Amino acid sequence: MFNTNLPTTEIIQQRFSCRVYNPEPIPADKRQQLQAFIAGLSPGPFGLKPRFDLLAATQEDSQSLRGLGTYGFIKNAPAFIVGAMTPADFWLEDFGYLMETIILYATSLALGTCWLGGTFTKSRFAQKLHLAADEVMPAITSVGEFAAPGQMRQGQISQIAGSHHRLPWEVLFFKDQLQTPISPEEAGDYAAVLDMVRLAPSASNKQPWRIIKHRDLWRFYLQRTPGYAKGVLNKLLDISDLQRVDMGIAMCHFELTAHALGLNGVWVIEDSIEKYPEEMPEYLVSWRSQP
Repeated sequence: MFNTNLPTTEIIQQRFSCRVYNPEPIPADKRQQLQAFIAGLSPGPFGLKPRFDLLAATQEDSQSLRGLGTYGFIKNAPAFIVGAMTPADFWLEDFGYLMETIILYATSLALGTCWLGGTFTKSRFAQKLHLAADEVMPAITSVGEFAAPGQMRQGQISQIAGSHHRLPWEVLFFKDQLQTPISPEEAGDYAAVLDMVRLAPSASNKQPWRIIKHRDLWRFYLQRTPGYAKGVLNKLLDISDLQRVDMGIAMCHFELTAHALGLNGVWVIEDSIEKYPEEMPEYLVSWRSQP
């Protein structure tokens, strides 16, 4: 999806949540490349295209980060990637997919990033993006050059080390049914794809995705975490359903890695999919592999 000399798997492994930045503005060449990439984005898998922009940080932006669990850990970010759109079916999944695509491109430019999910609809970021009355801003991303030499390398080491604390294969990936974990050997060429999904960022690192292989299909399910469920509370607090954003991030890692490895496929929504009880994962979409 983007033109870079780095392998997609290497970019994914290099990405980490960077919380300390060089306060100097992003160099002009990198800023121009990132802005051009954002302007050239295609719609997401569900056909929607939130509007994104790269905004230089201002002193007032720190006020918009207050109340977030990550506030205080983000230091000297010189810029933010912001995005918004009018809510519609699957809009949060497409938002997550496309924002993560931008983040991975920024990573390929040797820039640090960090997802920040929260309430931004009435923030300074919303004002600078000229948010419309019917639009929502579910998350933003800090972006900038690393604060010190070697920080990118150290972040990559931390990302790999942190993978040991991620949910194991047998909890995330299955064959035919949720009771039957799939092994890397059974996943075949898609084993590396699933590895990159496992490294995908998610809100509070809950990894809500579950993937079931069935014949030529890879079915994506959302396993909701208590406290993140959609409903009245989220609406009252004006908090977006971040676990749906997480699903879009997982889809991004899956598709970009598959394409990079020469594995063709298309996203489809199956009409006759088996339904699970409410306490079980809810079906979202399927990747149909093709020759």
